[in-house]
Amino acid sequence: MINRIRDIRRQKGWTLADLAAACDPPTSAQTIGRLETGTRNLSLKWMERIGTALGIDPEQLVRSEQAGRTAIVATLDDDGPHALQKSRDAVPPDEMGTAGTRLVMEVIASTGAFRKGDQLWLRQLAPEEAGRAINRDVLVPRRAGRFAFGRLVDSEPGRLALLPPEPGRKQVIVEDPAWLAVAETLVRPL
Repeated sequence: MINRIRDIRRQKGWTLADLAAACDPPTSAQTIGRLETGTRNLSLKWMERIGTALGIDPEQLVRSEQAGRTAIVATLDDDGPHALQKSRDAVPPDEMGTAGTRLVMEVIASTGAFRKGDQLWLRQLAPEEAGRAINRDVLVPRRAGRFAFGRLVDSEPGRLALLPPEPGRKQVIVEDPAWLAVAETLVRPL
């Protein structure tokens, strides 16, 4: 079993000390760090304490190695989308049950209609399926590990045209994309 304490804690914006203090009874940041890395055994009692502190069902803290994972692969700020150096697991808002590879883009600075802290849950499509995503927000990989994000306004074989979410930005053309991912769910913390 793989534990997801670190991913859930980071998604909530908490430090190790924040989570340690939220436990009942409180514990140390060092203990939480050891539980996250697996150097200390994550017992059912610890799962209940940490799950309660995070406000989630304790079983969300673990997943089997065979279970599919949804990765955060990019961030979005006022300079546009950026690839992460290392992808990390995203915590699903619920069991969505849709087919296809799921990806998540995190908004780290308010951009267009998206606010800091938002997550866009996307479903990956093959380039030939781009016609199904016209007038929808999409994330498209570009060369050198970069991404383009925006409203898909035109799709021709081997060429996609995106309108970025920021007002006044020029249309972006992506030639021969390996894939595109259409935004399906906006997760906004309250």
